[in-house]
Amino acid sequence: MKFSLFDSPRGDRPLAALTLVLTGVFVLAFQDSLVKLLSSQTSFWQFQTLRSIGNVTFVILLALTAGGLRILSPRNWKPVYLRAVFLIICMFFFFSGAPFLSISQMAAGLYTYPIFVSLLAAPILHEKVGRWRIGALLLGAIGAAFILSPWDDNFALIQVLPVIAGFFYAANILTLRRACRNENPLALAFATGIIYVTTGLAGTTILSLFPPAMEIQESMPFVAIGWPELSLLVAAFALLASVLNLTGNICLSKAYQTADSSWLAPLDFSYLLFAAIWGQILFDQWPKGQAVIGMILIATAGAVTAWRERVAGR
Repeated sequence: MKFSLFDSPRGDRPLAALTLVLTGVFVLAFQDSLVKLLSSQTSFWQFQTLRSIGNVTFVILLALTAGGLRILSPRNWKPVYLRAVFLIICMFFFFSGAPFLSISQMAAGLYTYPIFVSLLAAPILHEKVGRWRIGALLLGAIGAAFILSPWDDNFALIQVLPVIAGFFYAANILTLRRACRNENPLALAFATGIIYVTTGLAGTTILSLFPPAMEIQESMPFVAIGWPELSLLVAAFALLASVLNLTGNICLSKAYQTADSSWLAPLDFSYLLFAAIWGQILFDQWPKGQAVIGMILIATAGAVTAWRERVAGR
């Protein structure tokens, strides 16, 4: 059976999905590390606007070579654009702490999302949450506590931002799996790009017209400044990030459309390993013993949750 990234899904392909997930998380871990690396030279709004303009341009070019612009029109636009809104909120909280947190702390906070998937399963999807899921929730919560260390004298509320991002990433996953499974990956990427450009321009405009107090700009420049002076380095970085982001997200979208999410979720946690590796390469930061234990607990909780979903599905 012919397999293409740009065709609408036609059944499960577990091995292809496995390759896509590993490729996607490797590429996105690299991109997220680059955002942290250059966070002092750009702003969230400038970066999102430039990267998303690149994304939309690349998606249109890919669509023209893969069957025409008609494939960019989703079958059901409401959940597709709702998912894009969840993603932009997720990215805002995730990158807000980039100048202050290690890439491993950011990654571990984001990957608490299986905890929220389980919490949302009962009220939204009307799924039963049994003792295995409750145990996984507790395990993941303990892992998050190990990483955040709220008992530490150096604890700051900014460390919670990636966990909030994890909540909205869970909302994205649930929307993708439950309402967007039959959508073309390019239509999903195009909708995300449109929302990112819109919010990037809106944030830039609002912060330019109504700049926050100087002390706020100095304490959180990445999100409190609209459009800093654009350098050639930032423009080149935005172009590279656009390629990486588009590649990673198309791979992940296609993967979750072509195999059961319970099969893929444990593999998704390889992001934690890749993030730690990029953190070591780019920042000479390797997670300490307590953080490593927390990451292992979070990954185990995600794997247990995925296993129980697979058993329940059978």
